[in-house]
Amino acid sequence: MKLTVVGCSPAWPNPGGAHSGYLVDERLLLDCGPGVLARLREGRIWPDLDAIALTHFHLDHWGDLVPWVWGASYLEKREEAPGRPRLFVPPRGRETLRDFGELLGFPDMFERTFDLAEYEPGRPFEAGGLAVTATRVPHYSLEAYAFRVEGDRTLSYSGDSGPSEALAEAARDADLFVCEATLARGGLDGELRGHLALDEALAAFARSGARRLLVTHRPAELPADGVDLARDGLVVTV
Repeated sequence: MKLTVVGCSPAWPNPGGAHSGYLVDERLLLDCGPGVLARLREGRIWPDLDAIALTHFHLDHWGDLVPWVWGASYLEKREEAPGRPRLFVPPRGRETLRDFGELLGFPDMFERTFDLAEYEPGRPFEAGGLAVTATRVPHYSLEAYAFRVEGDRTLSYSGDSGPSEALAEAARDADLFVCEATLARGGLDGELRGHLALDEALAAFARSGARRLLVTHRPAELPADGVDLARDGLVVTV
């Protein structure tokens, strides 16, 4: 299994960085935040993916689906007609995208571009030849999920999450745990937690029994000494 970090910035972009986007085996994209589509287009006319899976609907994790719609619409009128990847969204995500479509273009703009499907928490779905299981994790008041991706190896991706035993369980014995660490310290978060500090990410990793930790969603302003830190363009063999 190969993981390419397309983008890994927190809610604001790190200098020169793209937001969340993690490409697995060149076929499955986990999240698609602003800046990700431009990176995927480097060296090619348009990304050729089997599937995209979204952890939640904060802009830094899905925003580049909007220019994806416009680009695919333009290209379908030319010889370079793009594919129609499957788009896996959280429960009630189809309705959410229609609401966004009414504001941004037209109600079915995302359905015209992607093969939409809503995943069910705890029930594996096939995406890009891999088995993906979504686990609900705390992220303020928004419904959000961590992903466990299984093929020859197992990758776990936190999405955005506050401290939670469910997060450690989603990464149980994984070969690689890609875990966010947005905060300088947990006390900076709200009463409803939504992110992890670095020590909390390390604690989740220890509880999970995963073999390797890759810290992500980390602001450039904060230190990350002594840990493997994600960076745009990093390729990891799992």
